[in-house]
Amino acid sequence: MNRLKPWILPIAMVCGVLLHNVMDAVQFLAPYLVFAMLFITFCRIKPSEFRFDKLTWRVVLTQIVGAVAGYFLLRPLSPDIAQGFMICVLCPTATAAPVITAMLGGSITTLVSISILSNLSMALIGPLFFAAIADPGAHISFGQAFCAVIGRVAPVILGPMAAAFALLYISPRLHKSIATHQALSFYIWAISLILIVGRAVSFAMAEPPSMIPEMIALAVIAGIACALQFYIGRKLGWRSGDPVAGAQGLGQKNTVLAVWLATSYMHPVSSIAPAAYIAWQNTVNSIQLYLKAKRER
Repeated sequence: MNRLKPWILPIAMVCGVLLHNVMDAVQFLAPYLVFAMLFITFCRIKPSEFRFDKLTWRVVLTQIVGAVAGYFLLRPLSPDIAQGFMICVLCPTATAAPVITAMLGGSITTLVSISILSNLSMALIGPLFFAAIADPGAHISFGQAFCAVIGRVAPVILGPMAAAFALLYISPRLHKSIATHQALSFYIWAISLILIVGRAVSFAMAEPPSMIPEMIALAVIAGIACALQFYIGRKLGWRSGDPVAGAQGLGQKNTVLAVWLATSYMHPVSSIAPAAYIAWQNTVNSIQLYLKAKRER
């Protein structure tokens, strides 16, 4: 199983590509899978372990400053590419990042703290971005964007966290039993990845052939954003003694939220960037898991 684990994420992505035609029929399972995955992960930590340290603030500030700088640098080249890069950087830490962080030996509490702060900053600052650069047909206001982002993010993050902490006090024995079976969350994430990739492929295939060059450019810029964020996050993490949490906190993104925001509040083609980011970040994760398993063997 340890030899197979590094290949599970690529296999899930391939399955998503092959089965994209049936993803709409099973898409309703996605929120339940994410909830279960995070619930198992949060059972591993205690409320007293949360802390917003220097690494947490550095990652979130890098996320915000990088999004602003990247947007204005790329806007003269193409507004759509600028929007695609911006959403790939501004997008908060993935809800599944604690799962990969735990498997790579990083600090879950640090990663969860980064995830919470980055999602809160997205909810507060994101609406300002979208109100300024939104597609003219979106007709978005600050209040609408704020409520939409909060409504999308809060239940996903806070629901399983509250359930895990409640179980800690209601049934410590059951809580401990779940905490010792963290591998389950990884396999749930792999199933979720099939749904996410399938939806992204369906959306890309619905675009007209004339958009192919721009979609390729968006996919390339997403790869650049992914590589930069994993690299910078690891450098920030080294300073605080946790390069894994730094890399995953900045590099692993909530791409499902990013695709939804791009299609809702920006030019729809810009959503190709976060859709491509799904493949890039999971390729990086697969390589990291493979190298870790190789070192352990």
